[in-house]
Amino acid sequence: MLTTKKKQQIVKKHQCHETDTGSSKIQVALLTERIEQLTKHLKKNPKDHGSRRGLLKLVAERRAHEKYLTSKKKKK
Repeated sequence: MLTTKKKQQIVKKHQCHETDTGSSKIQVALLTERIEQLTKHLKKNPKDHGSRRGLLKLVAERRAHEKYLTSKKKKK
C-alpha cells in the first residue's frame, strides 16, 4: 500500500503544473508503483489469488491510461 508521503513524492515528480494532482501521467505513475508492490507481494505469496486479481485490474487500468496518453500525443 502506498503511503501518503510516497504518493506526494510521485505526484510532485510527474506534475504538469503546480495544481495538477490527477492527470493521466500521474495516475500511470501511481498505478505503476502499486503494481510493483503487488508483484513483490505475489512473489512471496503465490497462492494469494485475490491480490492477483487486483493486480490484473490495475494493469488493465494502467493500460487504458497509457492508451489515452498515446492517442492524445498522436493528435498533436
